[in-house]
Amino acid sequence: MTRVLVARQDNLGDVLLAGPCVRAVAAHASHVTLLTGPHGRAAGELLPGVDDVLTWRAPWIDPEPPPVTAADTGAFVELARAGRFDRALVLTSFHQSPLPLALLLRQAGVPWIGAVSEDYPGSLLDLRHRVDGDPPEPERMLSLAEAAGFPLPPDDHGALALRRPLPDTTRLTGGGPYVVVHPAASVPARQPSAAWSRRLVRALVDDGHRVLVTGAPAERE
Repeated sequence: MTRVLVARQDNLGDVLLAGPCVRAVAAHASHVTLLTGPHGRAAGELLPGVDDVLTWRAPWIDPEPPPVTAADTGAFVELARAGRFDRALVLTSFHQSPLPLALLLRQAGVPWIGAVSEDYPGSLLDLRHRVDGDPPEPERMLSLAEAAGFPLPPDDHGALALRRPLPDTTRLTGGGPYVVVHPAASVPARQPSAAWSRRLVRALVDDGHRVLVTGAPAERE
């Protein structure tokens, strides 16, 4: 019986990108808990291989970070301790450090922790995984699972996936296949301009695709 905690504490899209890594872990573990932030929990609940989801707002990741207090971090340590995890994988973007969370997980008694880390981890990590170049995030996170001894099974295609059955969206999407373009992003540096988004949609249409554009009400224009 191996209980594994997989942490990805960013937004919905970031959590969805962790899906192949989570499935790789689930193929070998008896129980997988996904740790998310409040902005990513809904996506975590849709990932195959997740047995349960824990949510905690990390002060070093959340875009509107709460103050760091002993009461808050102490409550998280006790929450993690109650999970009785045998292993933990801390997933991050290339610009984030896994070490603050690794420190709290050590305090919670997690005996083995792995992460991608450019910084010297001391005794915080058992696996300090290195990644060459700048691969797409799903591949980066999956490589950590493989280095930790959790390869994808041969019948898993390694692509992004959600739990089935998916809800019926015909009322919104109509019939037939389609491509979704979601131009908005929570970080302005990752958001294409309106002109670039129009070029992208036109190129997809010219290539024969039916395109649906999604966004929040404030992004309608």
